[in-house]
Amino acid sequence: MNALDGIRVLDFSSGVAAPIVGMFLADFGADVIKVEPPTGDPSRSKPGFAVFNRNKKSVVVDIDDGDDRQWLEASVRGADVVILGAGQELRDWGAEVEFAARRNQALITAKLPGFLAGTYPWGTDSESNGLLSAAGGQATRQSSYEGGPVDSPSSFILYDHGAWATTCVVAALVERENSGRGQTVTVGGMNGIEIGTIGTLTVNPNVPTPPTNLGPVGRHPTYRQFQTSDGWISSGALGAKFELRLLKALGLNELLDDPRIEGITQRMLLPENMPWVTETIEASFRARTTDELLEIFETIGIPAGRVRSRDEWLDDEQVKAIGMSVEVDDRERGKVLMPGVPIVLTRTPGQVRTGAPRLGQDTGIEPWPAKRTVSESEERFVAGPLKGMRVLNMGTFVAGPMAGFLLAELGADVIKVEPLTGDPFRPSAYTYNRGMRSIAIDLASPQGRDAFHALAKHADVVMDSMRPGVMTKLGIDFDALSQTNPQIVTTSLSGFGEGGPLTGKPLVDMVVQAISGMMSSQGGDDTPVANTMPINDVTTGALTVLMITLGYFNRLRTGVGQRCWNSLIGTATYLQSAELVRFDGRPEPCVGGRDFRGPHPLQRYHRAANGWIYLDASDLDEDEALARLRRIGVKTLDALAEWISELTCSQAAHTLQSAGLRAVKARDVTEVLRDPLLIEKDIIHFRNAADGSSFAVPGCYGQFSRTQRRGPLSPAGVGENSVEVLEAAGLDAEVIDELIADDVVRVGGKMVHTLGIAYR
Repeated sequence: MNALDGIRVLDFSSGVAAPIVGMFLADFGADVIKVEPPTGDPSRSKPGFAVFNRNKKSVVVDIDDGDDRQWLEASVRGADVVILGAGQELRDWGAEVEFAARRNQALITAKLPGFLAGTYPWGTDSESNGLLSAAGGQATRQSSYEGGPVDSPSSFILYDHGAWATTCVVAALVERENSGRGQTVTVGGMNGIEIGTIGTLTVNPNVPTPPTNLGPVGRHPTYRQFQTSDGWISSGALGAKFELRLLKALGLNELLDDPRIEGITQRMLLPENMPWVTETIEASFRARTTDELLEIFETIGIPAGRVRSRDEWLDDEQVKAIGMSVEVDDRERGKVLMPGVPIVLTRTPGQVRTGAPRLGQDTGIEPWPAKRTVSESEERFVAGPLKGMRVLNMGTFVAGPMAGFLLAELGADVIKVEPLTGDPFRPSAYTYNRGMRSIAIDLASPQGRDAFHALAKHADVVMDSMRPGVMTKLGIDFDALSQTNPQIVTTSLSGFGEGGPLTGKPLVDMVVQAISGMMSSQGGDDTPVANTMPINDVTTGALTVLMITLGYFNRLRTGVGQRCWNSLIGTATYLQSAELVRFDGRPEPCVGGRDFRGPHPLQRYHRAANGWIYLDASDLDEDEALARLRRIGVKTLDALAEWISELTCSQAAHTLQSAGLRAVKARDVTEVLRDPLLIEKDIIHFRNAADGSSFAVPGCYGQFSRTQRRGPLSPAGVGENSVEVLEAAGLDAEVIDELIADDVVRVGGKMVHTLGIAYR
């Protein structure tokens, strides 16, 4: 059985983000038909096509052919989901097709505009990772040697866009199980930016943007990559406990005893201390081999890893063990090695069954039967498509809490289950903890476990980010919880996944970037570069919500729960899908370099008179792009950079756009947060801080035409909702009082609204 058996999807899209939606739906059993014009999807020649279109069928539709239009009209009437990428509308395929979609009241129409619906900062509604990163502030936030924007050799934001849009589509399917009605789900590229840069968009816009000319390692002295005597290693020492442990293991007690530090590791981040602290620690690493350092990290229990190449990753034994390296027969490419499915539903798993289809290989298949008409009495409006779902979230640090926030953004009732002293990452994680209620409880005590079982009896989902085996040890794993709640869906996040030689080992984003090849591919032939975004953490948060909605959707249809799990290394593999896929004859994937501005003059950052712009003419062949440049007086590629340098950003971008070339200013984060259009569209929310200042947080993460949740979400204080949560689970007041008196449960006040210190 598959989670999406019987779901019928028409995928009209091209490129990366929207085809990823079809890919995930097909992975989990949906019948996905890729609708293509006679000339085929223009992305067919790109390596990522083999991944993003696996498990799909292909039907060619010529809109000038009456029979083809009739087939398409009938298929739309019978579809559950229609996928439209940037710049696409159903009316492009004919008025009859658009009318058929309106008649299908159960249809979910997924729209993925390149930026936001009706807003095209680079001149057209089209998809581009570089243009998105420039307009959304991600590129200028990246640490570098000289400052200025940095381009990415991997399309991380498009991968985030696709994963989150898939989640929203499945959430709409969940809601449809109750209402019987479809709706339009619109998730733009800016919403993908919100996933990737959720932390870096949480700043005070009245404070100047912090400098980024820190070098490729970022701003933290121990949570970063280091050169050793024979290579590079990445350290996961983040937080006072681990920072102290590492410095002592390296014999750097004098640094800790220095009166400028006095044993308080947070003082290492002060601007006046950073230079000498960094040099001291770097010298200690350079004096040791990578193997010596890995042994030290293993002894003190801190994640660390060797910086490796991207080419090695799909051959890694741990990657293979969790099913993230898959070989399929492709009808056009032969044997293809590609990333597998990054989330695991143990009862209804996703599978890579077939390679990408040949153009038109399924043309002539019968259209699906039409969906039934939904009566007006069945109309249902709710605040969020997941309204009614109750989740117990035991996740800590970034990915787990972020998943809880995203579930709350979709309307779920999410309860953050915390240790008595709270999630240790709370001071730096305001934005990730929004929208959840909080209960502080000691799960190591028998009374605490009993109380948790009472909570789980009334929950739909339990999620954790503990190492494999810890939930079983506590007696609150799937097997134990399903005894009292057979419909429970449990999800577990770990670093290395379940199975393989590294199961149970600790792992953090900075180390994943190193071992998976992300750092080396960004740095190219130069120093390995750490992504300023915790890209594996935040994407894992989004993928966790996708996993939960798939498991919950299947439970609604079958009445049976299941156990699910995912991993940071699974996410790191997914995030490099087009770059990792292998087959004979594939072109070499893009790699970066020192302060990488882009792979080609027609696809890169160019310095203007008052900043930077990003030009992306990769949608055109070079001859056509040059012809358009000549229309505005740029005769050769060699003259392009000088021409741009003499204009302001707005002049250069506007002139290039007038010639039909995509270009946009590279904005810093404060510019993004001050964008009146983003504020008007509820993309940016402002909060009043306890010290009287204010700060911004990412707001709305997508649009549902019928079930939109609105308004800002706030984090609860540790244990703020302990009593009401236990009361809702059926515990008597006397029992609750006893739990509080025995310090098994704690009751706290409201969260103080403060902005955490940036550590990347």
